[in-house]
Amino acid sequence: MRRKWTPSTALKLLLCVFWLVSIILPLVRMLSNMASVDVLSVMTTRKFSRALKQSLFVSGTATVISVSLAGLLSWAVARTNIRHKTLVNTLLTVPMLIPSISHGMGLIIILGANGWLSRLIGLDNGIYGFWGIVIGSVMYSFPVAYLMLYDVLRYEDGTPYEAAEVMGLKTGDRFSAITFPYLRKPLISVIFATFTMIITDYGVPLMVGGKFTTLPVMMYQDVIGMLDFGKGSVIGMILLVPALIACILDMMNRDKGNVAFVGKAYEIKDNKARDTAAKVICVVVVILVFLPIGSFSVLSFVNKYPIDMTFSLSNADQAVQMGAMKYLRNSLIIAAVVSVFGTALAVFNAYMTARNKTKLSYPLHLMSIMSLAVPGLVLGLSYVMFFKGTVLYGTFAILFLVNSMHFFSSPYLMAYNTFGKINENLENVGAAMGISRWAVTKDVILPQARGTILEMMSYFFVNCMMTISAVSFLANVSDKPIALMITQFEGQMQLECAAFVSLIIFLVNVGMKYCVYVVKKKTA
Repeated sequence: MRRKWTPSTALKLLLCVFWLVSIILPLVRMLSNMASVDVLSVMTTRKFSRALKQSLFVSGTATVISVSLAGLLSWAVARTNIRHKTLVNTLLTVPMLIPSISHGMGLIIILGANGWLSRLIGLDNGIYGFWGIVIGSVMYSFPVAYLMLYDVLRYEDGTPYEAAEVMGLKTGDRFSAITFPYLRKPLISVIFATFTMIITDYGVPLMVGGKFTTLPVMMYQDVIGMLDFGKGSVIGMILLVPALIACILDMMNRDKGNVAFVGKAYEIKDNKARDTAAKVICVVVVILVFLPIGSFSVLSFVNKYPIDMTFSLSNADQAVQMGAMKYLRNSLIIAAVVSVFGTALAVFNAYMTARNKTKLSYPLHLMSIMSLAVPGLVLGLSYVMFFKGTVLYGTFAILFLVNSMHFFSSPYLMAYNTFGKINENLENVGAAMGISRWAVTKDVILPQARGTILEMMSYFFVNCMMTISAVSFLANVSDKPIALMITQFEGQMQLECAAFVSLIIFLVNVGMKYCVYVVKKKTA
């Protein structure tokens, strides 16, 4: 019997073709470029071996510190009775609103050769190299690890703990028997996700690495500086490995997490000593979080750091003269278009996989989360090789596309999980009553997902304002985003102007987050 061709099947095939062109074929083109390169020769050079070892060492160290700090903070917020938890959560995630390179710049102002804390404690040479990258990477990555762990702890079932208390188990025994087994699999995902963030980042190492070269910095220098696409492809392949492992683990653990059932919320008992300790931990970390932001905010309005600390608007004026407002406009256009296009695509894609299940749903789902395993630098390089010579190359359109693909997976999973929690029989009930699927979706399903959709738009917008990875290979003078001015000013040793650009990005993202908060509050 001939299978019936439905509009749903056609749409899913069309989406599969889209993912083939926008993700899979560019990656295949990049990897095929290694055919003309002696891969073994590149990987055995002293420079590559040193960069690989240093990347693994610094990323491993920063991951341990970042995840440990995130675990401590998630416990302090989720397992105590401290007040103003929403405010604490907001303050702890502020570092997610600025580029990683801005964290490195803030670290230079604090602990660089002329940093104010370096001079205060007598640190002569600054904190460049290994420890500079570690500290900057922790600042950049711990908010993500914190949110992941906090979300796990917040929804933990409290029933086993009540049973353990009745049985007289001590606190240490409860942790080893209940908490650790519950956290083990999510913790593996958090560790790999954090490690991937750090090892694929080039913003912090570029700013505070000094002579301590990491693979992303080496890739950036070889491709941008020497146009060595072959070596860049080899490094890109290496950077894909931890990201791919993290993606697989996230998929496995996410599926298990979706079937979890919370019988009873975890009961937090009164304990003043514990709550005081948690409050101190949160206050100290919040202060440390805002030190770099406060430092580059001050740096933006001084005449010449550290020689002349008098208030001045000369840095802002110089940044404007060099096109900051034009590039800000470019960034706003890119962020606005991607937040609308990316969200619409993610919502449609999630609906087709979560609420319109066919044999094509799972392959489409896998393609949709594929960008989780592709670092921005690798995606940007693959786009250069695949789209060069096409009508897209050198235009805003390719920046819209690469940013949509780079940041797609997380918003898609937000929509996928939300649609999966809405009653699965709504469309069938509507059909029985003569109501079209589109009407049910528009009038019932999408309104229930309104908050998620707003968060998805916010995610796309904020990340497009910050990113310097994929776009660094694709932007030109006419469409350059403002974030790339930070690397430009850093190369010219104009930290004050770079600080001003970072401040602009931070304020725009704060404004966006506030608008989302207001809209969600009014529509709740």
